[in-house]
Amino acid sequence: MTLWQAVIMGIIQGLGEFLPISSSGHLVLAPWFFEWQDPGLTFDIALHAGTLLAVIIYFHKDWLSLLRAAFSNKDHKKRKIFWFLVLATIPAAACGFLFNDIIESKARSPVLIGLMLVVFGLFLYFADKHKQNRKLDTMTVGEALFIGIAQALALIPGVSRSGVTITAARLFSYTRDDAARFSFLLSTPVIFGATLLSITDLKPGEINLPFIGGIVVSCLVGMLSISVLLKIIKRHSLNVFVGYRIVLGAFIIFVYLFLV
Repeated sequence: MTLWQAVIMGIIQGLGEFLPISSSGHLVLAPWFFEWQDPGLTFDIALHAGTLLAVIIYFHKDWLSLLRAAFSNKDHKKRKIFWFLVLATIPAAACGFLFNDIIESKARSPVLIGLMLVVFGLFLYFADKHKQNRKLDTMTVGEALFIGIAQALALIPGVSRSGVTITAARLFSYTRDDAARFSFLLSTPVIFGATLLSITDLKPGEINLPFIGGIVVSCLVGMLSISVLLKIIKRHSLNVFVGYRIVLGAFIIFVYLFLV
């Protein structure tokens, strides 16, 4: 992989990981569309490490506050949110451990990705129309588990981890801001786990300029994506992302079926 390809893939990862448009789907589509070689597991580690850094840096105060509350009796609401994040992480962690190899080999078809972009984009549209008056401190065990199960679906490229978790939270009428914040916090252990599982296969000689470039770009763009989305949802709906998903999904399906 060349440096400029690494930069493009880093931008895609940084945008797609946190905006509800599916990073995994775009990372499969980009090499297919531009006829690049598959960057492989090594570069995937770099991209995930970059977005892991992004979410840790951006939400480090939140995580420190939640960790302090988790093991004390000073803030019951934050303690509850911390343990709900732990609970919601379990389904995706279990499914990733059991089925990741199958999904990697069987669920990378552009048609499937296009279909997932459209279908889950429509789910996001209808969920986002719900009234928005609930805060995270009103969450129940069942709701946290449901959001966690929804997150597990994002192992399928095109679904979008942030998109499906925001959708699930919006179905329970959480505000857009709180739904997105819970989604971003929930991404931290999932991205950390994915990076940790893969990093054992990394060889020192594979850490080159494109590898480092992928980390830096995905980190910087990831932080920008988080900031932009949190600002957008304070004033606007998520329809712009819904429209993008539907148009892109329909385009990919058309190209694959009729032009390839």
